[in-house]
Amino acid sequence: MKKNDIEFFKNFLEQRKQIILENLNSNSTEITALHNSVPSDNIDFSTIEANSQINLAISANLEQELGEIEESLNKIKNKKFGICESCNEFIDIERLKIKPHAKYCINCRENLEKGALYEN
Repeated sequence: MKKNDIEFFKNFLEQRKQIILENLNSNSTEITALHNSVPSDNIDFSTIEANSQINLAISANLEQELGEIEESLNKIKNKKFGICESCNEFIDIERLKIKPHAKYCINCRENLEKGALYEN
């Protein structure tokens, strides 16, 4: 992979990381505010609880993506970015443009989904 491609992905991943951290902070503040609010009736309580559950689910997804981004940034640092964790071949750059923290090339990902591979 070319040096300018690596630099592009590094910048993209760092920007996405910053956005996720901001969103996690915002969700945390919102969850705290929801839990500190005083419901006036059962409908308010249900709304507060539902919103809290949604925010927790969103936060869990963001934390998972953040972990994948951190892993990709470490791969860039260790010069292993863009290499499939299963077959050790290069991941197509078009796939990386869609999912920069992809661990597998498209063939290995499809095999994984079919159950032919086991995820690390």
